[in-house]
Amino acid sequence: MKAPEVKAVPVPVNLGQVFAALAAEKQLMLDTWQDLVNSDCGSRNKAGVDACGRRVQVFLESLGFRVRFHEYEKAGNFLVAERGDTSKPFVALLGHLDTVFPDGEAAARPFTVRDGRVAGPGALDMKGGVTVMLYALKELIEAGWNRLPVKVLLPGDEEVGHGSSGAAEDLVREAKGALCGFNLETSYPDNSVVVERKGAAFFRLEVKGIGAHAGNNPQDGRSAIVELASKILKISALTDWGKGTTLNPGMVGGGTAANAIAEKAWCVIDVRYRTEAEFERVESALRDIATSSLVPDTHGSLTLTCRLAAMERTAGSEALFEKINAIAQRHGFPAMLAKAVGGGSDSAYLVKAGVPVVCALGVKGEFNHTVREYALESSLLERARLLAAILCEIEI
Repeated sequence: MKAPEVKAVPVPVNLGQVFAALAAEKQLMLDTWQDLVNSDCGSRNKAGVDACGRRVQVFLESLGFRVRFHEYEKAGNFLVAERGDTSKPFVALLGHLDTVFPDGEAAARPFTVRDGRVAGPGALDMKGGVTVMLYALKELIEAGWNRLPVKVLLPGDEEVGHGSSGAAEDLVREAKGALCGFNLETSYPDNSVVVERKGAAFFRLEVKGIGAHAGNNPQDGRSAIVELASKILKISALTDWGKGTTLNPGMVGGGTAANAIAEKAWCVIDVRYRTEAEFERVESALRDIATSSLVPDTHGSLTLTCRLAAMERTAGSEALFEKINAIAQRHGFPAMLAKAVGGGSDSAYLVKAGVPVVCALGVKGEFNHTVREYALESSLLERARLLAAILCEIEI
């Protein structure tokens, strides 16, 4: 006779006690936030990102998570942590381990708290969000929470679009089967969160011409700069404001001297788009522009160097937002706003996996990716409590 299946019975959790426990651990939360900020882990610093991942691993394993890594040769590894039976529907918690800042930035501009603002490389994007995630889970689990299986997804090269790893594809595979996802990315002072993000792609266009002396034999030259200039006008014309698609040839270079016909020229193009169809349209047009020429005997080549997929707005994500907004207000948190933004995030890959997702549930602040970046200290505890409430009460 087959033994009867033993089902785990969800343990009711007293959210008031969880909120109080989080408040009692605020200094520990700040210490963890500081530790993460004060360690260089720019996207190109694989060793630094991997060291950050190991610190998070130790924390999560102490809570009973099973931790493993997708390992990459040229990028920071991708941490996956699971608790409960994730072969069944689970909740995905998403973030990233890397920052945009170079080595030495942590020592030059360490974690500081002044007038309620937290500064330091990655304090907002997104060491604060990682801290929120860790402590919300800690206090819930210590209170006996076992309501849903949970999977933590923390890639190590989000800021560079996973160009040197397979993390984008791995994210889609890991997210399959999730009930919903919450990304602890950067949030905003106006209490808004994100249900739609533009995708982002960077292309490098190179043009080769024929060099010549601008005085002695200019007729023998074929200017790569002139050819590039003609291409840039065509590239700019691909912008479609109505569809939310923009192209910005934001960096250009070429030539060797003013008295030489330029043999080489290049530009880097930023592309923002709301749908995959628009990306495909733009990429096809850019390749046509690269291979056609106005100046005879010049040749162009196009390389996609970085890409984050678009987080397309879905009915599922909008419905998920409505549910968490109701939970927030039920517990006295301010009402949230759902919005679309131009910056990309890995939430796009949960959408690709068919998972409803709300992004930007991390600490609030401004000026990501700059030395002016700051996070509101008060939002650390607020958002940890909010995430705890969501995990306790969300109905899918």
